[in-house]
Amino acid sequence: MMTNTSLLDQFPLLKEKVRGHRLAYLDNAATTQKPLPVLEEMDRIYRTLNANVHRGVHTLSQQATDAFEEARAKVARFIKASEPAEVIFTKGCTESINLVAQSWGLANLKPGDEILLSHGEHHANIVPWQLAAERCGAVVRPIPIFESGELDLKALSEMVSSKTKVVGIKHVCNALGTINPIAEVVRLAHSVGAICIVDGAQGLAHEPVDVQAWGVDFYAMSAHKTYGPMGVGALYGKRSLLESMPPFMGGGDMIRTVSFDGTTFNEIPNKFEPGTPNVPGVVGFGAALDWLAAFGLPQATAIENDLADRAAAELSSLPGVVLRGTASQKVGIVSFTLDSVHPHDIGTILDSEGVAVRTGHHCCMPLMRRLNVPATVRASFALYNQPEDVEALIKGVQKVQKIFA
Repeated sequence: MMTNTSLLDQFPLLKEKVRGHRLAYLDNAATTQKPLPVLEEMDRIYRTLNANVHRGVHTLSQQATDAFEEARAKVARFIKASEPAEVIFTKGCTESINLVAQSWGLANLKPGDEILLSHGEHHANIVPWQLAAERCGAVVRPIPIFESGELDLKALSEMVSSKTKVVGIKHVCNALGTINPIAEVVRLAHSVGAICIVDGAQGLAHEPVDVQAWGVDFYAMSAHKTYGPMGVGALYGKRSLLESMPPFMGGGDMIRTVSFDGTTFNEIPNKFEPGTPNVPGVVGFGAALDWLAAFGLPQATAIENDLADRAAAELSSLPGVVLRGTASQKVGIVSFTLDSVHPHDIGTILDSEGVAVRTGHHCCMPLMRRLNVPATVRASFALYNQPEDVEALIKGVQKVQKIFA
């Protein structure tokens, strides 16, 4: 087991000072910091294997292709997919969801069809479906959630019908930390013949993922929230669905033959990966999953939840602080508001103390309206956070209270 000191040694950025203070980085739901093994693996690719993949017969190209496809196999193992070909590399969750909405959605949705999305969804799992619905004549309907942030499963069970074609749900709510009951949502979707797409942006680094056990149809991932690089992600899709879908974008490597009389397309996953991919980023994604698996996901979750519980308990004892999102099943995210103080002001003062949090609507405007607040302050924890980070957060909020008293 790593000690706190040896763990922090793997994250040089966390030793930086901000405005003269020790950095308390609590914006991990936006992006996590990257450990040295990930940075070194990406550097190795550029230094020793810089070549395009899938297209060259020379040694460098073959070695780069091997590293690229090994990363695909790592992602497949991490989420327990049945085969690597069911993993499509993308720029992240947003592109993954857009791929499904534009490819599967435009090919299958018809006027009057319904797309059910929870009130707590990120805009990236709302807007793509709105765009597809506008083109197809389908309707997007919100699934209610409780004040605690928990999904109203009874309401969902009453909403699903023969009109339902898509049910979209977050694995974990980025704004509140709520863990959604994925297996039950999938069951309800499949009971009426609908597909279920899961936004796994916040889930992958905090919760075990088993796409086969859940029976989920699509699962979207982002590397940068899982100790990997920015601008890289993946989409899991069942082989039968991916094979039935038309290409999302055209270009090189997604084709089998091209002529001015017509084009035939490659097999999955290549059919959905046109152009030159981000090879170092993809390999870095695989390295990040290896690193997280070696650390131990249960150990990571225990650290994060313990710190979040401490923060929630201490914040709730401060006058005027209201915790937002109190579901019984959560990951290490604490969202709160402070009476008569805008979250942006809180975030600015916290930054002056070296505490990095996220303030705003967190790309969840419908959720904020459901909670009847314009925004929240979100402190989100990762496995490298320390008790000192909680102390800095509490002292920072106390400073806010004094300033606005």
